[in-house]
Amino acid sequence: MFNPKTFEMKGHEKIIENLNQLLKDELTAINQYFVHAEICDNWGYEKLHKLVEKRARDEMKHAEKLIKRILFLEGTPVVSELNRINIGSVIEDQYKNDLEAEVNCIRLYNEGIRLASEFKDGGTKELLDSIIVEEEKHSDWLDAQLTQISHMGIQNYLAGQIA
Repeated sequence: MFNPKTFEMKGHEKIIENLNQLLKDELTAINQYFVHAEICDNWGYEKLHKLVEKRARDEMKHAEKLIKRILFLEGTPVVSELNRINIGSVIEDQYKNDLEAEVNCIRLYNEGIRLASEFKDGGTKELLDSIIVEEEKHSDWLDAQLTQISHMGIQNYLAGQIA
């Protein structure tokens, strides 16, 4: 008979380590994207400000989900560490920095999905599968913006970003 008092849901240390690395990436992205959003606001690019700010809020939701999962697996979320934050001084550099961060994050999500499968942790795999789809959308959007800039030039692109 199942006894809930003896049930443990301790996660594998490698999975918790990966989740904390993903959390570090998400927390870094939140900071980087909020600064980029405020730069866009300061320059009067209201459309970009709102889009980048929304992306930062998406990353906050990812961080929250990761924290909840780490706690569920009886790990300790590490929220005091960040990766290097790369602030772009022009829009193109912001996009390139953000795209690089997204690509690295997607790589780590794929690693986490592999680990979750290896250790038969279906809950973690399901969570990471759902988040990676959103990260891929962020990456695709950034790549599309860089393509648009290369096609129409930065001045024309930015002219379309004023509210």
